[in-house]
Amino acid sequence: MSTAHDVTRREAIAQYRLIGEPSEPDLQGLVELAATVCGVPTAVINIIDDRMQHQIAAVGIQAASCEREDSMCAAVISNPGRVVVPDARLDPRFANNAFVTGEIAFTRFYASSPLITPAGVAIGTLCVFDTEVGELSDASSRALDLLAHQVIDVLELRRVQRDLLESNEQLEHFATQVSHDLRNPLTALTGFLELAADSPEMAGAPRAAQSLARAEAAAGRMTSMVTDLLDFARMGGARPHKTRVDVADTVDAVLEDLDGALARTGAEVTVEASVLVRADDTLLRVLLQNLIANAVKFTVAAGKPPAVLVRVEALPDGWRITVDDNGEAVAPDLRERVFEPMQRGHGSDVQGIGIGLATCRRIVEAHGGSIGLDDSPAGGTRAWFVLPAEKAA
Repeated sequence: MSTAHDVTRREAIAQYRLIGEPSEPDLQGLVELAATVCGVPTAVINIIDDRMQHQIAAVGIQAASCEREDSMCAAVISNPGRVVVPDARLDPRFANNAFVTGEIAFTRFYASSPLITPAGVAIGTLCVFDTEVGELSDASSRALDLLAHQVIDVLELRRVQRDLLESNEQLEHFATQVSHDLRNPLTALTGFLELAADSPEMAGAPRAAQSLARAEAAAGRMTSMVTDLLDFARMGGARPHKTRVDVADTVDAVLEDLDGALARTGAEVTVEASVLVRADDTLLRVLLQNLIANAVKFTVAAGKPPAVLVRVEALPDGWRITVDDNGEAVAPDLRERVFEPMQRGHGSDVQGIGIGLATCRRIVEAHGGSIGLDDSPAGGTRAWFVLPAEKAA
């Protein structure tokens, strides 16, 4: 019958999703290091639930599972702590164990350190053993404890990464559903407003026509906000598919998409960026479109005809891409904050909800790079980001 401790242990193990999964390379490296440090041929990471012992990484033997009653580590996990046994035949806890008597193995020397989660639950051990009688020095004993802590660190890191991926997927699904639910009534609202604005009655009602135009603009802004929020949610789970991308071609595609806005503002965009980089073509396009659109939008807000320069600089270990404008520089104390969602570096009269730069940061960080803002030599703001080159194998 399972005890309360067994149930707690089983739930803690389930969070890590270890059973039946391939061995993690990092865990395999830790058992190999444990065997080397302790001077024995065999080391294993044992996960012990209420019924079985599961070896999730091993060196010196083939990782396998066995009944909990046959496990040497199960005999000590109820009172977690480092255990060092020079000769298991002389220890009453192990003398009749199948791993000692020869039924399964002929273990003599045995040492283990418990695997204790941050919540204080012992889920198994890092165990080293030998068929020869042996001993463990104080330094090796401390090293075994340290490696056991490292095993938990690896398991925690993998759990957190998995939880984040699942959270991002849920966020994207939620955002997609909300976007769909909001866009339908917004589309209908915009359609009715357009019909009302085009009706003959509006010709003799200038104030009503003006109110309708303001309502149309508000509906347009709301649609843009929904799109921005959906893009931001999608970038949360972005996993770049990197290929060789010509930045100049990507900028050309962006300028084609922004053609209407560029024509309305009289913006001039100069591109000095015919360089091949390693990036996800689609994500790079979203990134550059946000930065170029921002440069144009905020330069217009500063009362200047926009002049934007896009350049690429090759670095020893990657590329630095800059987007300069001639508007107003973002204040130094705001240059980090504007990359957070719903934060803005300019006045509220500029359209937008402060999602664009947060999306840009997500894209750049998904590529393993960095992004920031500086003063531009053109007098406005320089947005820059660094894409790392692929490391040689």
